[in-house]
Amino acid sequence: MMPAPPDRVPLARVRRVLVTKLRHHGDVLLASPVVSTLKRALPEAEIDALVYAETAPMLINHPALAHLHTIDRTWKKRGLARQLSEEARLYRALRRRRYDLLVHLTEHPRGLMLATMLRPTFAVTRVRGEREHPRLWRRAFTHFYPLPKGRPRHTVETNLDALRRIGIHPSVEDRSLVMLPGAPALARIDAMLEERAIAPKRFVQIHPGSRWLFKCWPSDRMAALAAKLADDGYAIAITGAPEERERAIVDGLLGALPEPARSRVHDFTGKLSLLELCALTSRARLFVGVDSAPMHIAAAVGTPAVALFGPSDDQEWRPWGVAHRVVASPDFPCRPCRNDGCGGGKVSECLTTLPVDRVIAAVDSLLAETASIR
Repeated sequence: MMPAPPDRVPLARVRRVLVTKLRHHGDVLLASPVVSTLKRALPEAEIDALVYAETAPMLINHPALAHLHTIDRTWKKRGLARQLSEEARLYRALRRRRYDLLVHLTEHPRGLMLATMLRPTFAVTRVRGEREHPRLWRRAFTHFYPLPKGRPRHTVETNLDALRRIGIHPSVEDRSLVMLPGAPALARIDAMLEERAIAPKRFVQIHPGSRWLFKCWPSDRMAALAAKLADDGYAIAITGAPEERERAIVDGLLGALPEPARSRVHDFTGKLSLLELCALTSRARLFVGVDSAPMHIAAAVGTPAVALFGPSDDQEWRPWGVAHRVVASPDFPCRPCRNDGCGGGKVSECLTTLPVDRVIAAVDSLLAETASIR
């Protein structure tokens, strides 16, 4: 039995909970265990979430979620009157839910507004720094959880610390990431694979890009890896976001492929929704990519993952709850520096110098370890 904090939340009084995660796609997915844990601890309660509209697919099919509220960041581009109207509509919808508990998982200042306007009986967020107006936050929130000190802690566990603070301790099962593609996405992906004569679990997904270019491995090196896998008999599914920068990364990879490998490489870049990307990843034998949201999707659907890390910290962001290999250079004691490239120059030498043979060794090792997973 875990000792309860003296000011733990009386769970019998909680009928509705709002979880907020106003961050990027991967961050939202890494908050999915919070929803699972709350539903297990509060089976009769309704668990809602508030995220940005573009990240909604990461939680939309979560079985423990009652309602998903969204903030569209394009509101502000439609004029002040439209933005204010949409904001008012959102807050009316939130107030009608009459939340007993607010779990605010980010540093976003909107949490202060939510706690003040919604007036939940209980509200938990992270400890604020002295420069973040702690007096205002102390008035609005009832509970604060500390961020890790010293050694890093995986982001999943840091999110769950919000619940530990109020007396809810996750089980092992609660900690799993949850992202379900849904039947329509699975059906479309299965049709696309059949059209290309790609057998499920006989292809490797390579996702070379990231919205952050300083997290990327050179395209010619990723092409060398793809060629080796093609020589080993695997089909290769290349994925990427429908953005110009990621298109350029993929084009560089495809252009560097030797001719014999090209017939086994299939380009899905910009052709898939997030739920379809999730479905494709669930059919893959292995995922290879950089620290990115698709890497976390692979973990959520149980696909073994080889993840290349540069300036970001793999202790905080590595693939969670799935067989994986992290490949990072041991030759740069400065990593993880968390900077956007060396000297802020958008190029991370700890990644650009990462040798192909080290990544191939990790891929071969993981494929052998997971040979029985089909």
